[in-house]
Amino acid sequence: RRQGGRQHRFAHRPRAMESHLTDIARVIQLAVAPVFLLTAIATLITALNARLGRIVDRRRVLSDRLRDQAGAQAADQAEEVRAELDLISRRIALIYHAIVAAVLGALAVCLVVAGAFIGALVSVDLAKAVAVLFVVAMFALICGLTMFLREVFLAVAGHRQVIR
Repeated sequence: RRQGGRQHRFAHRPRAMESHLTDIARVIQLAVAPVFLLTAIATLITALNARLGRIVDRRRVLSDRLRDQAGAQAADQAEEVRAELDLISRRIALIYHAIVAAVLGALAVCLVVAGAFIGALVSVDLAKAVAVLFVVAMFALICGLTMFLREVFLAVAGHRQVIR
């Protein structure tokens, strides 16, 4: 723009700001999928936490039962209770590690979203870092889901042994 024969010194800024806003709008659109992924991970963590709570409650019941038993017949039952307590300890460890892996995956997804916004705001190419963080998030989720599946197998196998 010219005003009185001179170029206005801020004439280039609206176009640059428009471009910047377009970049941010695009990043917001791209961030929607990771946000849905965060919702799914939060749901998984909630399910794992509920499962952990039930397992811990069962451990308390069995510990009380073990403490209250006495006599020869109780010795046989005590051995069964100790075996179930060992199984429960393994299940607790698996669920705990699955929760840790899911939380690490969620943190990596948060860093993906933050990296995308930071890259757009300061015009830095963080594509490789964002891609690596996304792969880390997927790997963490794979680990968490694998541990969860293993815990379910232990629960079912332990339940079958108790029924027999």
